[in-house]
Amino acid sequence: MFNKILIANRGEIACRVAATCKRLGITSVAVYSDADANAKHVAACDEAVHIGGSTAAESYLRVERIIEAAIATGAQAVHPGYGFLSENEDFAQACEKAGIAFIGPPVEAIAAMGSKAAAKALMHSAAVPLVPGYHGDDQNADLLHRQADEIGYPVLLKASAGGGGKGMRVVTRTEEFAAALASCKREAASSFGNDRVLIEKYLTRPRHVEVQVFADKHGGAVYLFDRDCSVQRRHQKVLEEAPAPGLQPHVRRAMGEAAVAAARAVNYEGAGTVEFIMTEGGEFYFMEMNTRLQVEHPVTEMVTGLDLVEWQLRVAAGEPLPLAQDQLKIEGHAIEARIYAEHPARGFLPSTGTLKHLRMPAGVEFTIGTGGDRAPVRIDSGVREGDTITPFYDPMIAKLIVRGASREEALKRMSQALRGCEVVGPHTNVEFLQRIVASVPFSTGDLDTGLIERHHDALFAPVKKPFAEALALACGALMTREGGVAHGASPWDALSHWRLNGGYTQTLNWRDVEKESAFTAVFSRDGDAQTLTHDGKTEPFKWWCGAGEHEYGATIGDAHVTGRVFIDGDTFYVFCRGEALAFEWQNLLAHAADSEHGEGRLTAPMPGKVIAVLVEQGAVVEKGQPLIVMEAMKMEHTIGAPAAGKVAEVLYGVGDQVADGAQLLVLDVE
Repeated sequence: MFNKILIANRGEIACRVAATCKRLGITSVAVYSDADANAKHVAACDEAVHIGGSTAAESYLRVERIIEAAIATGAQAVHPGYGFLSENEDFAQACEKAGIAFIGPPVEAIAAMGSKAAAKALMHSAAVPLVPGYHGDDQNADLLHRQADEIGYPVLLKASAGGGGKGMRVVTRTEEFAAALASCKREAASSFGNDRVLIEKYLTRPRHVEVQVFADKHGGAVYLFDRDCSVQRRHQKVLEEAPAPGLQPHVRRAMGEAAVAAARAVNYEGAGTVEFIMTEGGEFYFMEMNTRLQVEHPVTEMVTGLDLVEWQLRVAAGEPLPLAQDQLKIEGHAIEARIYAEHPARGFLPSTGTLKHLRMPAGVEFTIGTGGDRAPVRIDSGVREGDTITPFYDPMIAKLIVRGASREEALKRMSQALRGCEVVGPHTNVEFLQRIVASVPFSTGDLDTGLIERHHDALFAPVKKPFAEALALACGALMTREGGVAHGASPWDALSHWRLNGGYTQTLNWRDVEKESAFTAVFSRDGDAQTLTHDGKTEPFKWWCGAGEHEYGATIGDAHVTGRVFIDGDTFYVFCRGEALAFEWQNLLAHAADSEHGEGRLTAPMPGKVIAVLVEQGAVVEKGQPLIVMEAMKMEHTIGAPAAGKVAEVLYGVGDQVADGAQLLVLDVE
């Protein structure tokens, strides 16, 4: 076994690998960029080496700097994590040339599976089922168009060297093909330096089921069962679970054996994931093989009781697989939710900012050892309160993983755990995840990759929140703060609301942050009687400070509520009854909320880089016409015209970095 390894990655996967190293007594070395100088993964490792600027290209993608860091620190092996250089054959080769073990498959296996087209050809020869499509070398646009027409619409365009949902387009009609092909190739070239695409028949209502495989240097190969990753937005996974619900035993076995056949076809070593697309009838087809550990590997660990990173280290060190196929078994059910900094209601645009308050549900970070301590709730995260979600990297905040004896128990545990997540700073998808988990299709296992789109209206429908109860907690927190009451003490210790004769009334002006609407609440006290008036309704009101930090309790009318209130300046973030609300106190010095931008003002929805300007000054455009394409956090975003008009001025060009809210161009609206 190795004595020291370098982790060539960041965030939660770097922390995850470091945890296994610590348990096994292996010294871990972190690498970090300018933006990650104080990152959690740096603190999690025993040593750390600075490798460059804030962007991935300046740091985590610099092969020579990482190799230099490994040599300088005496690391015997490099763990690439996932993303960045994890499936880069040049990096694996550079490690080999430097005499450093690469904790991953052989270079030849990475190369074989790195091209989707070449991988399909290999799988065909290995008798692994394939989706009908075109995987040829000829990339002539007219030829590709004809191939799509022959396959029959809808078809899926995929970057041959792609992954992570980038470089993918669904084309439903022949008239849409040329524009979709150009966009797909542009994104593929930008993300992977290779604009080659393949075409596949787009299956309606398919499931995305993948199989975890492991192989050693001695000819051993096993599958560690399956995961369902069907719930996706923008071709990126949101919820994953193991085992895949509803699979018949013979289908599970056949899929596992096909995955092992795929691994053997390329003389695979280490951890890999074979991804299949499955029809409603139970037929499955090979999609691709990811030659690395997957983001969703924790659900497999939770149902097998195995440390997959430990298996990676042992295989890379030349040891045989710890267990044979007949020794592996599934126990219970696990679900993983990816908590992202993003705006679900705005097309899942990434969100940035400082994590002013971060509280996860009661759980543990990675603790599974050989033989399996399977905690009911597990948190894998690469950030801490006070850290900043930047535009440089993936906006994941944490992975929330739960386990139950059954899927039903795991669902209840996930719902409860999500209710305990508190994030103040960037926008998050926590509320959206709660809705999906509670939705009928997900809870009943009616899964497919179009679940979110098909149930969009229900998942984004307005919901009634505990407004009055949250307002009561916010008012109590405000008066506690303004009255100078120490947290944990009684509000009656303050004299700010006490009068010798007569009652006391205070009007509190608030703004509902989510609805962007102003309202008032009137607090009155006459002797021992207290009331709170809002929306024309006056109710008895009391509040008190809880024992813990940010904890408050209140009664309003017949309702009794406890919760947590995090105060940031004059904004009060209230977490109660599993919901999050935010109120801004409008004190006498506050100004009215900023007015909305004019109709002709087009602004950046997030910080990022302009990668295409599709119009020139003076161009006449129609409503919805694409104007500018931006790239941020590994995703491409097209900004369209809000109305018909004429482009008065283009303010940015290709390659320019823009800030969130920056005006991109001026449109004279008709």
